[in-house]
Amino acid sequence: MNISVIGAGQMGNGIAHVFAQGGHTVTMIDIAQASLDKGLATIGRNLDRQVAKGTLTAAEKDSTLGRITTTVDLVAGVKAAELVVEAATENVDLKLRIFKDLDAHAPMGCILATNTSSISITRIAAVTKRPQEVIGMHFMNPVPVMKLVEVIRGYDTSDAVTRTVVELSTALGKVPVTVNDHAGFIANRILMPMINESIEALFQGVGGVAEIDAIMKLGLAHPMGPLQLADFIGLDTCLAILRVLHEGFGNPKYAPCPLLVQMVTAGKLGAKSGEGFYVYTTGSKDLVVAPAFRK
Repeated sequence: MNISVIGAGQMGNGIAHVFAQGGHTVTMIDIAQASLDKGLATIGRNLDRQVAKGTLTAAEKDSTLGRITTTVDLVAGVKAAELVVEAATENVDLKLRIFKDLDAHAPMGCILATNTSSISITRIAAVTKRPQEVIGMHFMNPVPVMKLVEVIRGYDTSDAVTRTVVELSTALGKVPVTVNDHAGFIANRILMPMINESIEALFQGVGGVAEIDAIMKLGLAHPMGPLQLADFIGLDTCLAILRVLHEGFGNPKYAPCPLLVQMVTAGKLGAKSGEGFYVYTTGSKDLVVAPAFRK
């Protein structure tokens, strides 16, 4: 199957990776060649890890990379697509612009999927003339490792499109779970309030960064504390999702904690910026609390 992936960032390159490893021809599209080169290098490193672990052969790695091409030209990149997966930044206006372009240039019959983690599929589909072919395909991060694909049906999404996406996800070795179109769907409707409440507890001085994360890991068997997880997701992404939840439900319980807003405003976005609740140093696996939160 010909797959086009919009975006070469953390999610986009992971999605391209799993489709190519699954035997599909993949075109990875981004607005900057440097982003595409970085995304392709990330795929190569992740494949190398699989080879080192013995879950993939060197020949399979080479075949996977050989199935991926890159382009900065969206029109050319989607002209032969049977499925497009949009994995751009979690920004409503950006996604709507992309889907208008996809509607104009992707072949009729091509499934238009979005990896959005919170934005209404129905809203995205409404800017196209083919809402029945628009669906949510929300992969979890890191994509090559996590099994879940949250499949979200918009108001008009057809049964045939839903069935195809479920079957494709299963063939990739993922576990698709189908849900309906409400703000945040299931994963982030539950996860983001937990992260936000953890930030609120820090903001109010109930506990420190390490203490909050330790309690959730040791007391509730979470593999990663909520503040470390927020850093890993990206604090700007967490803020964007919370704003979608707050707008979608009109409920003050979804209002982002002021500390989260301040950190994003200050450019402290988590692992991708080098600092969030923790400090991230290239080559180091030590978890060091950021200076602002040290006692």
